[in-house]
Amino acid sequence: MKKLLVAALVLFMMFGVFAQSSLADADPEMLGVDAARQALREVSLDLFEREGSWDVAMSIDDGIVTARLFDGAPASKEPLPAGVPEGQDDSKVLGIKVDFMRRGYSSFTVKATRPIPIEGVTKTVSMWVCGRNNDHTLTIFVQDFFGRSYELYVGKLNFSGWKKMTVAVPPSPDGKRGIVQADPRYGDHPGLRIVGFRVDCDPLQAYGSYYIYFDDLRAVTDLYAMENRDKDDMSDNW
Repeated sequence: MKKLLVAALVLFMMFGVFAQSSLADADPEMLGVDAARQALREVSLDLFEREGSWDVAMSIDDGIVTARLFDGAPASKEPLPAGVPEGQDDSKVLGIKVDFMRRGYSSFTVKATRPIPIEGVTKTVSMWVCGRNNDHTLTIFVQDFFGRSYELYVGKLNFSGWKKMTVAVPPSPDGKRGIVQADPRYGDHPGLRIVGFRVDCDPLQAYGSYYIYFDDLRAVTDLYAMENRDKDDMSDNW
């Protein structure tokens, strides 16, 4: 009887150690994800440091929109990711002002003069936004691997001061529908392009002047296919 009790106690202790080891090794952010086949990297897309790199537009019937660069930066912004040249200037933000002509449903766009490419398979896109506690909403424009346009809802701008806003890029369910970021039959360089943003204004708050600021556009992208490509592999780009 004593032997049975000792054996049961040993088995119970072994099970507890195994369970603790398994729980300790689990990464809560990677549950359900094949981590062995991902190489996630955060990349900088634009720091909003160059005049003329973004264009703003709005219906003249709704209001007048202007944009310019200002000195400043969010205090909580993370250090620049690897790959950004050392000494890169990061002291300015893009400021946008809207003078509404009338109250009602309206919107304005902020578009890059050239779409910004992202290598790899993009998982998330983020930027710092300085809001003025209005119920306006922010949407991002993207183009997939085939140049098809999509809109991704980022969130409401009902906060004051700087806030990091992030949107996830939904994966294509079958490589044909939705936002397709790669297709080996049409090239071996997957990617997504950022076209710009749109702010949809709440009709009850679309009056007077409205200010908003942007800084530090980044993306988290999976570079596994590119980083693990054999050096002697042939390139299908001819």
